[in-house]
Amino acid sequence: MSTSETSVAVATPTVKMPVMPLLLSVVVAVLLAVGGCGAVLYTLVRSGKLHTGLPTAAAATAATAVAVPVKILPLEPLLANLADADGHAYLRLGVTLQVADEPKKDKKDEKETKGPSPLEAGLRDSVLEVLGRETSSGLLAADGKERLKRELMAKFAERNADAKVHEIFFTDFLVQR
Repeated sequence: MSTSETSVAVATPTVKMPVMPLLLSVVVAVLLAVGGCGAVLYTLVRSGKLHTGLPTAAAATAATAVAVPVKILPLEPLLANLADADGHAYLRLGVTLQVADEPKKDKKDEKETKGPSPLEAGLRDSVLEVLGRETSSGLLAADGKERLKRELMAKFAERNADAKVHEIFFTDFLVQR
């Protein structure tokens, strides 16, 4: 028996993929991915969670402002009756102020005194004057603390202009009805 090799040609079917729809779907997918990444980056930059190193308008304003030396001035805790109709509401308030730091004078001229300085006494008096007109419902409103800060800044500018208060921080805020 003779062995003869028979070649068998196996025909593989050739499948023609349409190139144009495939190319179009790849381009659309890439555009959607790039657009999505761009939207996420834009949101992060606008929210401030991603620092780009590019100066923003606020940073440019802060950079051009002259740096003023400041100091922190904590006031003794305050207890004030509020102007509620029933007369039983009060506020316990802790206030810390950020004020312009005056250059130190010659210490030989300064006398050591115990208690609040005249500046601190004037600032406390201004705070108590503003608090005497407030009501508990007004202070507990959504914008009550911010409104109180604005009123205090206006009163400081009016009565204590030499203090040059830059910022007000509430360190304790308790309204009792």
